[in-house]
Amino acid sequence: MIRCIASDMDGTLLNSLQEISELNRKALLYAKEQGIEVVIATGRSYDEAHTLLKDAGIKCPLIAVNGAEIRNESGEIVGSTGLNGEQAAAIAKILNEIGVYFEIYTNKGKFTEDYDKSISVIVDIYKTANPERPTEEIRKMVEDRFTKGFIQTINDYEVLFNNPGYIFYKFIVFSSDEELLKKASIALHEVEGLKVTSSGHNNLEVNHINAQKGIALEAFVKERGIDLKDTMAIGDNLNDLSMLKRVGYSFAMGNAEEEVKQLCKYQADLNINDGVGKAVAQLLNVTL
Repeated sequence: MIRCIASDMDGTLLNSLQEISELNRKALLYAKEQGIEVVIATGRSYDEAHTLLKDAGIKCPLIAVNGAEIRNESGEIVGSTGLNGEQAAAIAKILNEIGVYFEIYTNKGKFTEDYDKSISVIVDIYKTANPERPTEEIRKMVEDRFTKGFIQTINDYEVLFNNPGYIFYKFIVFSSDEELLKKASIALHEVEGLKVTSSGHNNLEVNHINAQKGIALEAFVKERGIDLKDTMAIGDNLNDLSMLKRVGYSFAMGNAEEEVKQLCKYQADLNINDGVGKAVAQLLNVTL
């Protein structure tokens, strides 16, 4: 019996337009109507994820920033796990020495030291995933993220590291140079207390070792008296593995990484073909 559904966002719940399709929306709302707990588990910040869910008319708890933050349906923080300034400074030193670009998620928002670089990196990512969309259209969408305050520009990350009011949830590293990313990954894996994963071919995601989707999901269902064996999780990338390996019903998207497909018991359709909605309908044995 399914009592909880946990879904990733990018490459999973979201289509190529970075939107939640009508079938995906209907499926999650139907599950909620049946008394099933629905939770979104994403690498995005709460604000970014919440905006997309609100636009789709979906109100549910959120596991954000790969599990670094858990919010209830009302948006209140009910759990957080992050790095302190000293740990964050050490990570930044490694990345700067290697020469890779990175952004930082904190309890007070997401930051970059280079506005233009941030724009171009995200445009490249979206363009690669959605080659049919005009570059200028993508650029406008990305620039809107800055105007909405999803990403803030700062001259020097050291200002954050030296401020005890900041908790560092995640570093996201971008590079089209696979060797540089590999070098960064090796160096970061040598640092105790970190979880290094990825949500795409051109990035690394660095969290506190206990800030993982699977750990957060386990805590989420336990609090509600739900067993993980009665939980469905669906995702597409390596930062989803920690939750997919824990649940009774694991679904890999049709566009998922091969390692994810090998781990999961079930395979869903592509994210551009309403994969989440179809998987939920299949599991609940209903036509939507």
